[in-house]
Amino acid sequence: MKQLIQFSVKVLVSLSLCLPLTIGCKTESDVVFENYAPYLEEITISDLSKGYLDGSFTIERVVGDYLKRIEKLDKSGPMLNSVIVVNPDALEIARALDRELSEGKVRGPMHGIPVILKDNLDTYDKMPTTAGAVALKNSIAPKDSRIAQMLREAGAVIIAKANLSEWANFRSKFSSSGWSGVGGQTKNPYILDRNPCGSSSGSAVAVSANLCALAIGTETNGSIVCPSNNNGIVGLKPTVGLLSRSGIIPISFTQDTPGPMGRVVADVAIALGVMTGVDSSDLKTLNPDAKFLKDYTQFLNIDGLKGKRIGRLKNISGYHHRVDTLMDSAVEYIKSAGAQVVDIQFPLPVGSGAASFQIMLYEFKDGLNKYFASLGESAVVKNMDELIAFNLKDSVELRYFDQNLLITANEKGPIDSPEYKELLDRMFKAIREDGIDKVMSENNLDLLIAPTGSPAWKTDPINGDKFMGGSSSYAAISGYPSITVPMGFIDRLPVGISFVGRAWSEPLLIEAAYSFEQKTKQRRAPQYFAK
Repeated sequence: MKQLIQFSVKVLVSLSLCLPLTIGCKTESDVVFENYAPYLEEITISDLSKGYLDGSFTIERVVGDYLKRIEKLDKSGPMLNSVIVVNPDALEIARALDRELSEGKVRGPMHGIPVILKDNLDTYDKMPTTAGAVALKNSIAPKDSRIAQMLREAGAVIIAKANLSEWANFRSKFSSSGWSGVGGQTKNPYILDRNPCGSSSGSAVAVSANLCALAIGTETNGSIVCPSNNNGIVGLKPTVGLLSRSGIIPISFTQDTPGPMGRVVADVAIALGVMTGVDSSDLKTLNPDAKFLKDYTQFLNIDGLKGKRIGRLKNISGYHHRVDTLMDSAVEYIKSAGAQVVDIQFPLPVGSGAASFQIMLYEFKDGLNKYFASLGESAVVKNMDELIAFNLKDSVELRYFDQNLLITANEKGPIDSPEYKELLDRMFKAIREDGIDKVMSENNLDLLIAPTGSPAWKTDPINGDKFMGGSSSYAAISGYPSITVPMGFIDRLPVGISFVGRAWSEPLLIEAAYSFEQKTKQRRAPQYFAK
């Protein structure tokens, strides 16, 4: 029988600060809301699979209870606003997967696992794919993205699409992460007036608040690891080319990648294995050096730090003294686990960030126009010119933030221009050959580590985000993999540590991250404080 319980959350709010983001408007009170299906709190993919097989619960019950949690926690209660739309066919899909189980058919470790996709991944169903943009509010994709297709084939149940920073946060030079014209502002479940970061904001919040077992985000630079940091979860940004980008609303052909986001490293490893592989529609997956594996759980080694030589990026420091203190403690633990840690002063190579930005402008125009063309005649806007004109007339889109990056990208020439090619060559030589590869070879390093970012800042739609510092650009610009795991808390806000490696080094990252996670146990479920 389904359980419905209530629990209290302490909040401190002032009568003079009675804002929509708060729960209640008194000096100090216990605010009560419904925490539906508490058995789903912190449940893992392995727990769910075991429960399905031993009859503890059905897929239909689990999917229904996650949908109810979305109703109770996302659309009411603390009103996290992490979900744009739920899948109206989710329960029917769950029942079909239950029938398969009753007939002895198990598709694999993702069979019956409820997943939420960031709303820039195409799904060919009754859910629009919007990138958070009003122009795409009712846009139904002509087919599944390759990632959605692979997840469905593996038996996952796509239960919803997640809110995000609109256009994956590549629209305005300043913005509030987690805000979109379609979905509004996503909240951080630890402290509701704090920012979830982005652009995979809803994916991270939904995982952290136990609204799904796992979510898929996308990253161009920081869009998986930053929201994972701010929301106390594990996020893996794979090597570009390990996972297909077909059917994902793009920013950058060079840097974009989807990736799994979960509460524990094991869940991320399970999900990664069902999504890897060649896709003829995505040239990055045709890289002859690619190393596609179908089982990354073999690298869940509790002693995975032992014997590794790790470079600590000492220049990623100084922006928050309490983050530095946590990082010092993390390094001492890593040493005690049998790793050798070497301090490295390795700022981003001069010019690599500027080149990356210009490349993104070129590729955003090219990729977005191609995406609009893929929608056919039903598309409300058919190119960036029409998108820019649409936004100027819309009552929501320019309420808080401009569309400067859309305009700037639209002024760029084609991607076969000499300037674009020169930028690409210069960037890769700086960040890879003369950068990460050289530093790791000269110091005989297996991995690099750095704090992922700062604790979450207050959401501010007037002045935008207040980033203090972070380490995402190394893996992002190079196209190399990184994984972030919870490192600790600053008061009631989580922060993470990132492990970065060379291309195709996901096995090493998973080993190290799993060992750190299992021996430090820093993940803590959110409590939805108002402030």
